[in-house]
Amino acid sequence: MPAPQPTLPWVSESRKITQGVRRPDGTGPHELEPGDHAKHKGQWFGRIPNGDLFLTANMANHSIEEHEDGTISVSPSILCDNSKEYWHGFLTRGVWREC
Repeated sequence: MPAPQPTLPWVSESRKITQGVRRPDGTGPHELEPGDHAKHKGQWFGRIPNGDLFLTANMANHSIEEHEDGTISVSPSILCDNSKEYWHGFLTRGVWREC
């Protein structure tokens, strides 16, 4: 019998919805992999889930709701960009959803 495949993180065929992974508090923004999010020095950061882009969102200007299951929801939407690329979407109960 084949070994079970990991379920996290998973990415939809269209790469529009990604199950995120909450990393332990104190994980630095530079340590995050695509789809990861963590609280570092009291501030939330998230690495956008598109592995082709190296963009990390600083969520200082967002409201963060921590749920009982350890997931988070962020509002309003997250817009992360540099001079060449951008990502716009939502993080709801630990799931990234691109606009």
